[in-house]
Amino acid sequence: MFCAALCALTLNAAASDTFAPSYPARPIRLIVAFAPGGSVDLAARLIGQKLTDAWGQQVVIDNRPGAGGNVSAELAARAAPDGYTIYICSASLVVNASLYRKLPYDPIKDFSPITLLTSLQNVLVAHPSLPAKNVRELIALARKAPGKINYASTGSGSSGHLTMELFKSMAGINLTHVPYKVISQATMDLLSGQVSLWFPTIPGALPNIKAGKISALAVAGAKRSPALPEAPTVAESGVPGFEASSWHALLAPAGTPAAIVNKLNAQLAATVNAPEVNEQLVRHGFEPIGSSPVHLASHLKSELTKWAKVVQVSGARVD
Repeated sequence: MFCAALCALTLNAAASDTFAPSYPARPIRLIVAFAPGGSVDLAARLIGQKLTDAWGQQVVIDNRPGAGGNVSAELAARAAPDGYTIYICSASLVVNASLYRKLPYDPIKDFSPITLLTSLQNVLVAHPSLPAKNVRELIALARKAPGKINYASTGSGSSGHLTMELFKSMAGINLTHVPYKVISQATMDLLSGQVSLWFPTIPGALPNIKAGKISALAVAGAKRSPALPEAPTVAESGVPGFEASSWHALLAPAGTPAAIVNKLNAQLAATVNAPEVNEQLVRHGFEPIGSSPVHLASHLKSELTKWAKVVQVSGARVD
């Protein structure tokens, strides 16, 4: 499947070179919906440097965190559709459509999909004092004491919150949500046992898992993570069909010429799957993907529908 996809992307590249031979002719701005220093910023800089090397034009990283990703999304949506502004977003792009009453952008109509870059799994972690060592035991324990087990998140509507709400719904259990404003406080309270559970990303949790300070019960993706291969998936642990990976995609403003989109797509797919880039991404907990624009367009729509249902059931709101 991957070989077929890569061949298709190579054909796209050949066609794109025919219709966009001079692109890029100047530096490209890469808007990133996260602050400098985090795992997504690291991935963006790694990819940006490879694009610079390939095309001889500087890719300038423009970090625009804030408002759950809305600041960066609005900036990208309003940019000129000429290929010189591209945007790395996360699932918050589509989740926010349900969390906010009004957005300054449309997550589907205002963007041209380029490629699904990476996925980043969340991991269900527990304080060692919790008398449940796997998902099945956790579900049994929660059913005996509805609402007695609590879990942390970094706020209403965050990735960890909604992933846990999906888990609760599919497992048929009730857990108590304890939202935090900052990740450091959530981490501290989990390590001290003030809260019992959390669904953070693997890179954020890995040091404490390896140190034995918290236990990894399961990962949230459709398959096991290379970064944490001993942890089963939630789906194989008693909740069939569960899948809630975080993901990161590259978009351009709506109206960006198809030839430029295809050229970006082919180069990005080759970049994330280059051995040296792939190795570094995997080391930091990412799964490199590199999809077609059509696949990403379909993915955005399905994720919009999926998380709208979770938000509705959870009652989460930001404004």
